[in-house]
Amino acid sequence: MLLSISLILIVGMSMGWICRKIKLPSLIGMLATGIVLGPYVLNMLDDSILGISPELRKIALIIILTRAGLGLDTSGLKKLGRPAVLMCFVPASLELIGMLILGPKLLELTLLEAAVMGAVLAAVSPAVVVPRMVKLMDEGYGVKEGIPQLILAGASVDDVYVIVLFSTFTGMMQGKGASVISFVNIPISILFGILIGLALGMLLAFFFKKVHIRDTSKVLIMLSISFLLVVFEDGLTTPITFSALIAIMFIGIGLQKKREDVAKRLSAKYGKLWVAAEVFLFVLVGATVNIGYLGKVGIKAIIAIAGVMIFRMLGVFICLLGTGLNGKERAFAMMAYTPKATVQAAIGGIPLALGFACGETVLTVAVLAIVLTAPLGAFAIDLSYKKLLKL
Repeated sequence: MLLSISLILIVGMSMGWICRKIKLPSLIGMLATGIVLGPYVLNMLDDSILGISPELRKIALIIILTRAGLGLDTSGLKKLGRPAVLMCFVPASLELIGMLILGPKLLELTLLEAAVMGAVLAAVSPAVVVPRMVKLMDEGYGVKEGIPQLILAGASVDDVYVIVLFSTFTGMMQGKGASVISFVNIPISILFGILIGLALGMLLAFFFKKVHIRDTSKVLIMLSISFLLVVFEDGLTTPITFSALIAIMFIGIGLQKKREDVAKRLSAKYGKLWVAAEVFLFVLVGATVNIGYLGKVGIKAIIAIAGVMIFRMLGVFICLLGTGLNGKERAFAMMAYTPKATVQAAIGGIPLALGFACGETVLTVAVLAIVLTAPLGAFAIDLSYKKLLKL
């Protein structure tokens, strides 16, 4: 395992550095590292680290979501109001509708199979989007208009919405039927996540005021609480749950509201943690990519992905109607809300594992979506934000 960790860090950081030097997002180099070192090419990563890959990816996601909460300027988000709510479900819903239209025609799927495929593809990737929105907030681009805050908040909730839909559709394919409570749970889990996160953030603010400890110790306490929230959510068997990832982001927001000076210092600490976490996240996502599958997909799969991306961008455009954003700012939001990676890597193989007839097709298209949209989306954000957003 130690050799694998060394390879992930050294090769991943080196490839990221090379990509930055040639004006490409470092993400591309890290994904390429994972693909090459992974089990489907050179097979140089130890099975033990691949076995805990989902947990390591989740830790990286926890780190960047906490940092996002600690640095989130909610004033710009409040000005947008309605669009912020719509961004949580309208783009994903339209993307799902797009797959229901295109899937049966292009990929020979049944409507229910197309719904499963649409649910796998419909999630935006926090792993790609969140760090870039945090960077925009740090640099001040689009902050007054609330654009990075809007995309950041929407991306976090969007995943919860899509994963619940995916669970519902896979249950229907297994003959369990559609449960009304599953759909009721979507807004409730989001609301509970917000309330739990804010409460914990305020409690931590009070604790840090009364008990003087080093900032490093504060980070360790927050990380431990975040891990416990994830474990608790995974262990829940009740029909009504809460979103741990949303709760984790709102811990940072709650702390920021009560102790802004502490939040700024801890955000800097989390920024240092993200340097290593980013490498692990994208290299391990790359390691899940089976390039053998890519040879089996034809132009129809690429057309399907491009088609549903158009539906998704249309959804973002609809969400932003009636806002004060200009054409350039809307175009940026539409581009920034397209990358796929984390959720597709996490759930893309489940239909195949469950023995669904569409399983291999779903996994193949999910992998292709990661390979196409993660680097292209990151590239579009990195290249365009200074030109399209106001400082």
